[in-house]
Amino acid sequence: MPVHSYRLSPWNDPTPSLLDFPAGLLAMMALQTAKRDLRKRMRETLSALSNTSIVQQSGVATSKFLSLSEYQNAKSIAVYLSMPSGELSTRSIVQDAFQRGKDVYIPYIHTVDKVSVMDMLALESLTEFESLQPDKWGIPSLQATQIPGRRDCFSGTGLDLIVMPGMSFDSDFRRLGHGKGYYDHFLKRYSQWSSKMPFLVALSLQEQLLAEDIPVMEHDWLIDAIVVGDGRYLDRRS
Repeated sequence: MPVHSYRLSPWNDPTPSLLDFPAGLLAMMALQTAKRDLRKRMRETLSALSNTSIVQQSGVATSKFLSLSEYQNAKSIAVYLSMPSGELSTRSIVQDAFQRGKDVYIPYIHTVDKVSVMDMLALESLTEFESLQPDKWGIPSLQATQIPGRRDCFSGTGLDLIVMPGMSFDSDFRRLGHGKGYYDHFLKRYSQWSSKMPFLVALSLQEQLLAEDIPVMEHDWLIDAIVVGDGRYLDRRS
């Protein structure tokens, strides 16, 4: 990015005026603000949802997801492990995947060269899944002592499908994540590793599927399909 010089105000105030910023930077700042505001609004919406509603919607969405041919034909899937509240549960999906003999990978966030990155690491069995301990967000997680020697998705034939979380989605298959960029960065790495991308399926509470456009940036990945807690299914190919 080129270095821009910003003029001082008549009072020698070094704070730049908005007029001093290039248009592209202003647009990026506006998108970042829009994302931040939407995340705040969604946190308020999701925190108000009852556990009864989430359990009911999780059951409906899981039934629809398990019926998808893309899932049934997949040999290897990556799936987020759900928080105790505020998103659809993936517990039954993990259980079903193991029962069908699929390879199951889950997110593992760690630090590489002082940068926080996400890898998809293999779960060895349903028994191991059931034994996972919750992290500080209540998400069942692998411990650091369980990582050495564990397979990641890049050590084999890759992934056929990824179950994606998010804070909100829209009908044009845009996704608002939690703000860390883990999935977008992972998908960029995956696209550099293989020309064949996994099928990306988002699980959405009905309150998370918005009529408005989700603000996105150039690096934000579109998803391929959305399974909604009220039974709707949106497919970008149709």
